[in-house]
Amino acid sequence: MASQRKVGVLLGYSNILVKNLVYLVYTPMLLHYVGEIDYGVYQSTNSFVFSLTLLTFGFSEAYVRFYMQFKAKKNDKRIQELNGTYLILYVGITTIAIILGLLFAANAHIIFSKGFTESQVSLARTLMMIMTFNIALSLFSTVFDAYIVAHERFAFQQTRQLFTTLMGPILSYLLLLAGLGAIGVAYAQLSVTIVLLVLNMRFAIKTLGMKFQLHKFDIQLLRAIAVFSAWIFANQLCELANQNLPNILLGMFASAQAVSIFAVAVQIRSIFYSLSGTIAGVFTPLINRIVAESDDNDQLTHLMTRVGRYQAMAFLWVWGGFIVVGHFFVRKWAGENFSVVYWMVLAMVTPLFIPLVQNTGIEIQRAKNRHKARGVAYLLMAVLNVAITIALSSKIGYWAPVIGYAAYVILGCGFFMNWYYHVHIKLNMRYFWSKVLIVIFVAIMDVAVCVLGTHYFPVSNWLIFIVWGVIYTVIYIISIFCLVFTKQEQKEVVGKLFAILKKPIQ
Repeated sequence: MASQRKVGVLLGYSNILVKNLVYLVYTPMLLHYVGEIDYGVYQSTNSFVFSLTLLTFGFSEAYVRFYMQFKAKKNDKRIQELNGTYLILYVGITTIAIILGLLFAANAHIIFSKGFTESQVSLARTLMMIMTFNIALSLFSTVFDAYIVAHERFAFQQTRQLFTTLMGPILSYLLLLAGLGAIGVAYAQLSVTIVLLVLNMRFAIKTLGMKFQLHKFDIQLLRAIAVFSAWIFANQLCELANQNLPNILLGMFASAQAVSIFAVAVQIRSIFYSLSGTIAGVFTPLINRIVAESDDNDQLTHLMTRVGRYQAMAFLWVWGGFIVVGHFFVRKWAGENFSVVYWMVLAMVTPLFIPLVQNTGIEIQRAKNRHKARGVAYLLMAVLNVAITIALSSKIGYWAPVIGYAAYVILGCGFFMNWYYHVHIKLNMRYFWSKVLIVIFVAIMDVAVCVLGTHYFPVSNWLIFIVWGVIYTVIYIISIFCLVFTKQEQKEVVGKLFAILKKPIQ
């Protein structure tokens, strides 16, 4: 499965590149065809309906752990019972999601009456109904998606995501041209979700031979899953509070315009999330296997450090590039009205570096069933985030969730989690940071040189934008190669380059 992990990482980063290139066009396209106000309504509605994903109660993340335990014991019957339990469970979850979503739509005038006009509330109601079915089908697809991940079939998983990345915007564009506006975008997402569900079911059942034991609903197994999933659910509540609730609160207490500006900032922030999530995700089955077979903390520490080091290189390259040329990019990409987004993004993503280079640690906690403390800490920090957002939204608008989010990341993800990893999970965080700090130092030096250069040669047009982007990237690559890579890594890189250069000659 090592080859599947390598393919998964390569396809994952290819997917990120394509996704970000697509969204460079997609977001301005939505703002152009839908308008800033309706875009804000769309984002608020989407965030509200997305809360229905909480109905999974963390069960989806628990599947891989239980699957690996049964597989380690070569107990195929228990795997079939696990599959059957999940199928029945998610049929129920999907049904509840549809009922609740339609109730939300019926009461849209109550939810958004303070921040939206009557026509905006009417649009929100229609969007809610369409998005409800989209979320419900996505939830049902989780049963098959989890089975595919447990089999480490990352090539299929990433290819499927690439399909979503391309088809969603293409269908949206066609429906926008037809004059359907934000409603057309919602229909496009629903169509892609239906296709993905069919692909997941076909691959899991026909290709991987997924079987279900449906004769009895295993209450004991469900109880074990529920106990394990309880604190994953707490983490999902935190994610909802930090990722989706701000859009809802801004829609309720500020305005659709404030939602629109914050949504663009979150869109850019999501690029940083995707950089680290891809490489960490492919190691989830491996981590569960290590814990199930040996629970070797030294092996887990070195795995987390190795992955975190490469995550740091990717994150800091994008972070530094954004500092150097991001201000010009935001103004030209989203419009002059969104220039403040540059500072909002920097305020949110700079502290985000800490959790994003350590997210393999999350899987280690879950594999060890030691994720309760993280859930409690993140819940407390999420409450702080929401409190700040509610208290300040009417006064400082979109800056309220930015401040709340930064506080959440620094206190919860930064200080608490590093202490917890070191003291309770027994991962050597001193060793981890000794390998990562050099990457930070090199990145800061590179950024400082380029920022100084832009002081004398400002980024004032697209040509200079590209030139500075290339200069920064070249400096960064050379610095990483010379100052961060080990001698072994340098030899491997040089060897691969020579191999590539020799191929045309042969």
